[in-house]
Amino acid sequence: MAVAGVDLGGTKIQTVVVVNGEVAGTDRTATPPKGPDDVLDAIAATVRSALEQSGQSELTAVGIGTPGEIDESAGAVSLAKNVPGFADRVELGPQIAKRLGGVEVRVDNDVSVATLGEVRRGAGRPFKDLLGVFVGTGVGGGVVLGGELRTGRGAAGEIGHTVVKHEGRTCTCGRRGCLEAYAGRASMEARARKLVDKGRTTVLFEVMKDKGRDRLTSGVFAAALDHGDEMAAELIEDAVWALGVGLASAQNLLDVEAIILGGGLGDRLGEPFLERVRSSMKPHLFVSDRAPTLLGTELRDLSGAVGAAVLAGG
Repeated sequence: MAVAGVDLGGTKIQTVVVVNGEVAGTDRTATPPKGPDDVLDAIAATVRSALEQSGQSELTAVGIGTPGEIDESAGAVSLAKNVPGFADRVELGPQIAKRLGGVEVRVDNDVSVATLGEVRRGAGRPFKDLLGVFVGTGVGGGVVLGGELRTGRGAAGEIGHTVVKHEGRTCTCGRRGCLEAYAGRASMEARARKLVDKGRTTVLFEVMKDKGRDRLTSGVFAAALDHGDEMAAELIEDAVWALGVGLASAQNLLDVEAIILGGGLGDRLGEPFLERVRSSMKPHLFVSDRAPTLLGTELRDLSGAVGAAVLAGG
C-alpha cells in the first residue's frame, strides 16, 4: 500500500511516499512564488516523482499538511499567507485529487500533521501529552492530549499567534506582538531588511546570495552565525526570548509531558538552540521544578511529510 504525504510550506514542498510504514520515495522542491495554480502543479509533480522513486505504480491516498485555517470536510485551506496565493480559500484537496487522477486526499494543518508524525513515528512516541512547535517561515503548533491530536474547530495549536509582547512587532497575520513576529523566518527577514535600511551591517544577505537562495533560510542564519554576524545573533536571541515566553505560557496552561521543537531553525541549530530555549522558558514556568522535556525532532525535515502520510493512512 503506497501512501503519499506532502508538507507544504512557504519556502519548500517536501513529499514522501510510504510503503508498509517505511519511507520508500521522496521529493522536494521550492514553493513557487507566483500563485496557487503553480503551487498545486508543483505539489502534484513532487507526488509523481516520489511515487516513481518508490517503485510503486499506484497511490492509495495522499495526505497534505498546509499552513492556514483548514476546512477538513471540504479539503480546503485559507489564511495561509506564507504560501503564495493561499491567503484566500483554496480547494487544495479536490484540486490535487483532480491532478492525480481522483485519488483520495486528506488535508490538515501542517504543524498538526508534523506533530502527528513525531508522535506516531518519531520523538513523541513515549508521551501521551505533548506540544509540537515548528519554527519555519512561520511558527505553528500541534497539541496532543491523551495520545490524540487536538484539532479544535480547525485552528487548534496556533501558538505562533499567541501574544508574547503587548503592542510588539507586527506579525505576518497583521496583528502585533505574536510569537511568529519574533521567531518566524519571514518576520526575522523583514526585521533584518528594516535594520539594514537603518544603516546596520550584516552578512546575512551576502550569504543568501552565495547559497543561491532568495530568502533567509535556516541554513543562511546558521552560516551567518558561524561568521560571527551580530545581526544574525541578535535576531536568534529575539527568537529564543519569544519562544521562552510562548512555550512557558503554553506549558502553564496545558502541563504537558514534553515539547518537541522542530522546523528549520530547531532542526538546523540543534541542541545548543534547544538549551537556550530551555533556559529562556525557566523563569516563566509556574512549576519550574517540573519542566516539560524539551527535545528536537527525530524525523527532522521529514516530520511534516511523514505525518501527512500517517494522516492519510500510511
